[in-house]
Amino acid sequence: MFGRFGFDATTSRKIATDAGVPVALINYHFGSKEGLYRAIFEKRSPAIRDQRVVGLQLARSEADWDKRVELVVKALIVPMFGLRNDGNDGAFGRILARELSDPSSEGRGIFREMFDPVAEMMLDALAECFPDWTRAEVNWAYQTMLGAMMIVMMDNGRIARLSDGTADSEDPETAAIHIAAILTAGLKHRDRGQTSGS
Repeated sequence: MFGRFGFDATTSRKIATDAGVPVALINYHFGSKEGLYRAIFEKRSPAIRDQRVVGLQLARSEADWDKRVELVVKALIVPMFGLRNDGNDGAFGRILARELSDPSSEGRGIFREMFDPVAEMMLDALAECFPDWTRAEVNWAYQTMLGAMMIVMMDNGRIARLSDGTADSEDPETAAIHIAAILTAGLKHRDRGQTSGS
């Protein structure tokens, strides 16, 4: 329900009704709707973080610069795209994408607490790949990768419709190959002259 409707539109009553339990059980076990929401992240996010850490370690051990850049990109997007194939219809991937874009998410602090440490590792890995880039340039590159990833994670069939079925977010392995190739090329061939005054 959080994946379909987002945090604010999902009420404790809706959750309890869907689960066939009294509303009071949510508060008893989790303290509040937000407690239940956080519990989802606490249960599911370690696997995503661990996959990213392993991917970044692999990237940092790669001597070939071209391959290293590609591995950094894949360390970010492949764990997320894999969530579209998880056993719960990709719900956690949608929850993550919603939380990332929710204006109220900073107040909950979930990303700051559970994902920012790995995001810092990702930023450091990008900075190592592009040592002449400013911190702002590295951060914009990271945000661009997040944006491309979110479009695929939140897709509701539009990609397939616009492409007459030739591109489909329901095929996350193929999506990861294409998005990683495009993002990697964008990073490697970026014209920094356009942003030198920034």
